[in-house]
Parts: sequence; C-alpha cells; structure tokens
Amino acid sequence: MTTLLPITPSNMLCSHREKSKDRVEEIGRFSKDDVITVPLEDDLTPVNGVPKEHQSERRVRIFIPAKPATQSGIHGTRLWRIEFDNRERWENPLMGWASSGDPLSTTVVEFETSEAAEEFCKRQGWPCYVESPNILKMNVKSYGSNFSWNKRTRVGSK
Repeated sequence: MTTLLPITPSNMLCSHREKSKDRVEEIGRFSKDDVITVPLEDDLTPVNGVPKEHQSERRVRIFIPAKPATQSGIHGTRLWRIEFDNRERWENPLMGWASSGDPLSTTVVEFETSEAAEEFCKRQGWPCYVESPNILKMNVKSYGSNFSWNKRTRVGSK
C-alpha cells in the first residue's frame, strides 16, 4: 500500500519556472558593452569555413526560377535564388547515373530581392551575375466569351 505525503515546502522539488527565473535574472546583469558587433564592411570569408577553391573560382547566377510545368500556380516564382556553376561531373560506371563531388551544386538559397542576393554573394566573396526575370504576362479573359455568338470567336466542335 502506498502512502501519500502532504505537499510542504520542505519536500517540494524545484520547478523549471524557478530555474528559468534565476537564469533571466543572471542574463539581465549583462550590459550593452557585453554584446559582440560585427561591421557589415568586414570581410568574413576567412572564417566562413568554405574552402578557397569554392570561394573565388565559382561564379554564382542570381535568378528567379521558372514556373514548373507540372503545376498551374506561380507560387515558387517570386523569390530570387542563387545557383553555382557546374563543376566536375562523371557518369557512375555501375548504374550510369550522373555523379558529382561538388558540395555546393545542390545548395538552394532564396532571397526577397536581387540586391539582397548580390550583397550576400559579395560578403561571401563569390563573383556573381544577375539574370533578368522573364515576367509572365497574364491575358485577362472572361468566362462568357467561351459561349459568345460571334463568328470570329466561335469555334466549331467538329
């Protein structure tokens, strides 16, 4: 048979809320002098972890991707994307698949504007160029024109 002990302050466990209050008070003791700031003009390429052969020798294309042929929507065509040039590729002798040892070939980074993408490439030390977007022109049509009785717009069913 189990016995239940009455809850008193002596046998209560310390809750996470009390621990987090102590942590917040400890963090609150930091001043503005404790913050590390990095100027935007500084070159961060020596510390970004990317090998040198992948930094200066790569060209980056900045573009808006085309609408997929399998879908009717244009959702994925509003953001700017960066893509690296192709490097060493070979055919896998066993299956015939195309293989690559390039770690940046599948990298997908999206931006709201082309200027933001250019700034990112400059900070990384990558030479880049911007492709002009192909803007889709929407033709406004009315549903009623499918049933109009005009000889020029009427199409036979045979």
